[in-house]
Amino acid sequence: MDHDTRLKRLRFRAWHRGTREADLMIGGFFDAHHARWTATELDWFEALLEEQDVDIMAWAIGSLPCPARWEGPMMATMRQVEYVPISR
Repeated sequence: MDHDTRLKRLRFRAWHRGTREADLMIGGFFDAHHARWTATELDWFEALLEEQDVDIMAWAIGSLPCPARWEGPMMATMRQVEYVPISR
């Protein structure tokens, strides 16, 4: 699959998780950061999308311990949560 097609597929999967909260967190993370990701980081994100939304969100907000497989710079960036739009 070419790079552009892969990005479109990942964006769709990131924004169609099943709940609005997961869409905002996972889709927002993708939109904010994917342009700078390496192929390895894209692989990480693609594999992460196979996990349950509630687990991904819990790892990102710290309500559940994050498995070692997902720990690292990408999860640290996801934990910043500055990419989720908040209406005021």
